[in-house]
Amino acid sequence: MEILYILIPLGLLVFAVAIWGFIWAVKTGQFDDMEGPAHRILMDDDDIRIPTQRKENSEKQAVEK
Repeated sequence: MEILYILIPLGLLVFAVAIWGFIWAVKTGQFDDMEGPAHRILMDDDDIRIPTQRKENSEKQAVEK
């Protein structure tokens, strides 16, 4: 039972150090994405702008008329 008097404060201390380390890492920019913006230029964004369904629908309507 006396071991709990040591383990509980020790566990809280380890937990506090882990939280402090995480907060420090976030504040210093350790989780910033350095490669994402460089790879974004390679992504093809033009697919969203091509209205494929409208074109198919208009062709179907033209054939029906």
